[in-house]
Amino acid sequence: MSTNEKEKNSRGGIQVIARAADILRALKTSQSGMSLGQIAQRVDLPRSTVQRIVNALQQENFIITDSQGGGLRLGPELNALAEATRYNIVEYCRLLLTELTQSTGETSDLSVFRRDAMIFLDQVPGTHRLRTVSAVGEAFPLSSTANGRACLSLMEEYKAQQLVQSEWERWGVKGDMDAVLADLRKIRAVGMAFDEDHHTPGISAIGFAFRDWFGDLHAISVPVPSSRYADKKTEIEEALKKTAAHVKKRMTRRSN
Repeated sequence: MSTNEKEKNSRGGIQVIARAADILRALKTSQSGMSLGQIAQRVDLPRSTVQRIVNALQQENFIITDSQGGGLRLGPELNALAEATRYNIVEYCRLLLTELTQSTGETSDLSVFRRDAMIFLDQVPGTHRLRTVSAVGEAFPLSSTANGRACLSLMEEYKAQQLVQSEWERWGVKGDMDAVLADLRKIRAVGMAFDEDHHTPGISAIGFAFRDWFGDLHAISVPVPSSRYADKKTEIEEALKKTAAHVKKRMTRRSN
C-alpha cells in the first residue's frame, strides 16, 4: 500500500470516529430514543451513512434498540465506561474534598448530574459533632440544591428550564421560572450556588459545578447546619473558590 493510500485510509478512519461520536452525542441529548431519520437530520449525514455507523455501534453495545419501541438509545457498554469514569473522578477529587473538610471543618460532597438528578459519589464528613451526612448513591433534586443549581447554571438555558419544569411537575411544585432563570444567570456569573434552607430546613449549602475531561457535569459542595451557616459562609465560599480554581486548571490541562 502506498503512502498516499495509507494517509487516505487514516483520514477516513478518523472521519468515521468523528461521525460516530456525533451520533452518540445526539443520542445523549434524547431521553426517549431516536429513529435513524432523526439521527441523520441531527448530525447532518445521509441516512445510509448513519445506518452503517449505527450497525457497527450496535455490535459493540454502544447503541441498543429500545425494547418499548422508542427508537435507538445509548447502550450498556457506554454505561460501563461511564462507571469507570465515575471512579476516576472520585479518585481525583478525594484529596480536594479532604482538603476542603480540613480547611472548613465541614462535610464536603462530590456529586454527578445523571439524567434528571444529582447523584452523590463521595463524601468526607466534617469534624463537628453536629454535621450533615448523605449516603453515597443517594439522588437529590436539581432546582432546590446548591450542587443541582450549580450544574443547571452550566447548561443551555432551554435545557435547564426543561429539567426544572419536569422536576416541578413530578413533585407538584408551583414555582417562578423567571426567578429560577435569573438565579441561574447569577450563579453563572459568580461561579457559586447557594441553598439557604431551601431543600432541607435546617441545612444550607454552597457549591460549584464543573465539567470533567469527558464533558460530564459534576459538583463539589459543602453542606452545613444552618445554625452556623452565617458565621461560616465567607470561609466556606473562599475555600470553595480555591478548589474551583484548582479543578478548572486540571480539567483544562487534561482536555488539551
